[in-house]
Amino acid sequence: MSTTNETQIKAYTLSELAALYCISTKAVKTWLKPHAAEIGEKKGRYFTTLQVRTIFEILGEP
Repeated sequence: MSTTNETQIKAYTLSELAALYCISTKAVKTWLKPHAAEIGEKKGRYFTTLQVRTIFEILGEP
């Protein structure tokens, strides 16, 4: 991680995103559901870096 307040853009699992935002995985799913078309479908366990960047733009950086 960088020493600034910016969160590193990398591939994250749903659990890792929940931990970044200090909320449950269920809450993350609820927050992301209205934006599913914009974010795109997760491939495997991880959201891609492009998807994570989009999530951070939509929800704000954690």
